[in-house]
Amino acid sequence: MATKKELSVEDKLRAIYDLQLIDSRIDEIRNVRGELPLEVEDLEDEVAGLSTRSEKLKSELEVIEEQIKVKKNAIDEHKEAIKKYTKQQESVRNNREYNSLTKEVEFQELEIQLAEKQIKEMKASIEHKKEVIANSKEKLESKSTHLKHKKSELDAIMAETQKEEEFLSEKSAEYEAQIEERLLTAYKRIRSSVRNGLAVVSIERGASAGSFFTIPPQTQVEIASRKKIITDEHSGRILVDSTLAEEEREKMEKLFSKF
Repeated sequence: MATKKELSVEDKLRAIYDLQLIDSRIDEIRNVRGELPLEVEDLEDEVAGLSTRSEKLKSELEVIEEQIKVKKNAIDEHKEAIKKYTKQQESVRNNREYNSLTKEVEFQELEIQLAEKQIKEMKASIEHKKEVIANSKEKLESKSTHLKHKKSELDAIMAETQKEEEFLSEKSAEYEAQIEERLLTAYKRIRSSVRNGLAVVSIERGASAGSFFTIPPQTQVEIASRKKIITDEHSGRILVDSTLAEEEREKMEKLFSKF
């Protein structure tokens, strides 16, 4: 089984700093995209939700319109029944039969009143739903247009940066493969715990880059000797001297300039 080539401390420092430069460049690319992928995803969900809601409301309208037809048919039947009972009243033989038919007529009239009231309520419900559908349609069109613009924006950025990101991701994996597991684990842990993702920083004007804490002169000498890996006691970041950092930055700039 192949084993990783044993690197000198200096080579380890160069490799881990190169990895940091590559990962920082990937971070920059992703920062250009910013919240756009999430915005697009949220808008897609919103558009889908509005479409589903509109379709549901349209289905509900169809159901209500069908119910109105049923009620109107029932009213016609009640009216026919009233005609029938009224006609029968003309040939009754006593008051009891007449009063019984009168009650039937009154019952049918109440059923008509109830059905008409329900139809009125259902028509009001239809008007409300139509208003909601119209508003949803307007909102859906607006959100769809917004989504289209955001997608175009994201596609343009992706087209511009995707190849570079894929290339750098491959390079990042290559450099990771050169670094011993313990050091790589420490790098990833530090990188994930700091806001700007900088796990490896250089010494600039006697302090670690991005920090205001001064590095003691003796520690600076040790860092410059490149004999052991030293971390900042305040931030936990891995430290490299400015000369090494400058050399590796120049090397990486040539790599990045391909895009």
